[in-house]
Amino acid sequence: MDQVLNMWKDWRLHILVFAIVIVTEFIGIHELKIGPGVILLLPMLYAVIIGIGLYFTPLVKEKQSINAEPLVFISVTLLVAKFGVQAGPALPQLIEAGWALVLQELGNLGTIFLALPVAIYLGLKRESIGMTHSIGREPNLALITDKYGLSSPEGRGVMAIYIFGTVFGSIFMGLASGLLATITPLHPYSFAMATGIGSGSMTAASLGPLVAAFPDKAEMITAFSGASNLLTSVTGLYASIFIGLPLTEKLYKVMTKRKKENPTNSTKVV
Repeated sequence: MDQVLNMWKDWRLHILVFAIVIVTEFIGIHELKIGPGVILLLPMLYAVIIGIGLYFTPLVKEKQSINAEPLVFISVTLLVAKFGVQAGPALPQLIEAGWALVLQELGNLGTIFLALPVAIYLGLKRESIGMTHSIGREPNLALITDKYGLSSPEGRGVMAIYIFGTVFGSIFMGLASGLLATITPLHPYSFAMATGIGSGSMTAASLGPLVAAFPDKAEMITAFSGASNLLTSVTGLYASIFIGLPLTEKLYKVMTKRKKENPTNSTKVV
């Protein structure tokens, strides 16, 4: 109980966070055009970079670092609650989408089959479970924190991917969206649906180039993108709970077991 009270009484931490919010909101949103793509610089990106930078200054003590950890979980919990409130009015859309929505969500599970073997090969342990079970956004951060704790190897893994996605995910999505929309024959609405991956910053970054490339369809593209992101935000958490995380755990055990049984494939007796 005393630890909780001390956390809320840590005025240095609260003032630093408030100052970061003020600075990042003052900077605002900026766009950098690179060919057909657009890099969208959002306040969230500035906040992560400033926060990491302040960690290495005398302004942030070990006490603030420790107290900030549970507060991250509280903020993510509020965001997940928001998703739940949004899910109610969207239920007819969820039901109407049917199998198309299920198949769309399976795309997020591709990280398991592509990234998990690479992570294990590089020597990562259980951090790889948090890193690869999903795209590692807010709902997934809350899921891993609730199941394993933020200080666990899985928690460190998902937090690393969350930060990496915040810094580089929007840049990648902005460039990929603009490039693919201009060189492929697919309908703009299909790309609008593809922007909804369950991340507000990545969706905004990939939506900008589409609207710029097809200004006559801007309203419908925005509508499709928003609906897709809402549906993915709602269903993505359940896909991670019932499919993604159990599948990652199972594959991790199988792959690490094989690695232990065959520590080196090159040692042969001649």
